Amino acid sequence: MTKQLLNRRRVLRGMLNGTVVTVALPILDCFLDGNGQAFASGAPLPIRFGTWFWGLGMNSSIFIPKKTGPDYDLPEELKAISSVKQHVNVFTNFRVLTDGRPNLCHYSGWVGLRCGQAPAGRSQLPGPSIDVLVSDVIGGGTRFRSLELAATGNQRHSYSFRSEDAINPPDISPVDFYTKIFGSEFQDPNSPHFTPDPKIMIRKSVLSPVMEDARDLKKVIGHKDQIRLDQYFTSLRELENRLALQLQKPPPAEACSIPQGTEENVPVGVDSELVAQRHKLMTDVLVMALACNQTRVFNMLYSDSGSDLTKKGHDQTHHGITHEEAIDEKLGYQVLNSWFVRKAMDEWAYFVTALASIREGDGTLLDRSLVFAHSDQEFAKVHSIDGIPMMTAGSAGGRIKTGIHVDGRGEAGTRVGLTVMRAAGVPMMEWGVGSMVAKRDVSEIIA
Repeated sequence: MTKQLLNRRRVLRGMLNGTVVTVALPILDCFLDGNGQAFASGAPLPIRFGTWFWGLGMNSSIFIPKKTGPDYDLPEELKAISSVKQHVNVFTNFRVLTDGRPNLCHYSGWVGLRCGQAPAGRSQLPGPSIDVLVSDVIGGGTRFRSLELAATGNQRHSYSFRSEDAINPPDISPVDFYTKIFGSEFQDPNSPHFTPDPKIMIRKSVLSPVMEDARDLKKVIGHKDQIRLDQYFTSLRELENRLALQLQKPPPAEACSIPQGTEENVPVGVDSELVAQRHKLMTDVLVMALACNQTRVFNMLYSDSGSDLTKKGHDQTHHGITHEEAIDEKLGYQVLNSWFVRKAMDEWAYFVTALASIREGDGTLLDRSLVFAHSDQEFAKVHSIDGIPMMTAGSAGGRIKTGIHVDGRGEAGTRVGLTVMRAAGVPMMEWGVGSMVAKRDVSEIIA
């Protein structure tokens, strides 16, 4: 019985409304060797790989650090990452080379960085995206081969694909995503078609029916693991409470009325504050999914390449602002555009912090992860794809050094992609096509 209780694949089980509820466990010390660096069986702790995307680049004068190497400086647009700087590598001055193909606005850049070559047309995806290549190697053995998320709430915003005919659709609702992770094993014994009601799940909590099983488990684990399990349950319940708010009818607003006679659809839910809220909730559920080994590969999209995010009090979208806003003569950059970039960096910092906050063995979830973050443009006003900003977070189990700024000196951006894929466990000698072929790691970050 003790061996069964302490199996690392153990889940907590219970009943809710006549159906089975399962809650996966985080990696506890009792599953590990004496050093907290591998499972007791000798199997290594899993490495996770993911991507994080934001649209419309940056303003180079206040984004690119002046210093290269470790202890790089943080210009204005990067100040948001100050608390996680030690975990983040920044890559600047790498290029996407088109080999004579046109620079397709808001498309060629991100496709080139994810596929290893620039597309010939706007509908072309000339190869699998980086995450799919990684998933083919490390994505087996978990419930989900990969998880895709779009904080924009738009089902079309996915940059994960095997080809243009096989695009991985994203989850766009935090509540639905929570249900997918914690409710997919609900089954109605009398019907092959049963969809759990997220309202019932969240209001009653998936934790309630599994607590008896949890009490049995706590009898045979150490004090430290008992504390970690309590922290895990507390975090999960807090997350359920936050998600429950998304299911409540908003209070009446006397001054609110539906406008009539509009000829164009007004974007719904793309206010930057709403997108940030959605991103935070999705991040917190994703972190739980990773900690419980529900997947090892993920893709998070904060804003898409033609970002239609808005700011309260302004009519234009972020995309429109990048083209219409003048550069401030005194400051030397587009002030409102920079506001959107800073908001994106706020969310990037939140994402990295969330991964770093989960203890796992002798380190954190971030220590055993590698996240590749990038945009689609360098300076969106002129659609520049030379110098698209890229970053990584996490050390992939000690394979990657962190806290370093690397100047690419005009080399192909595929060198970063090759480096992260190798660090994630993909055995490849080179990656890319034509001028974008990369054969060398970015040695500055190899541990």
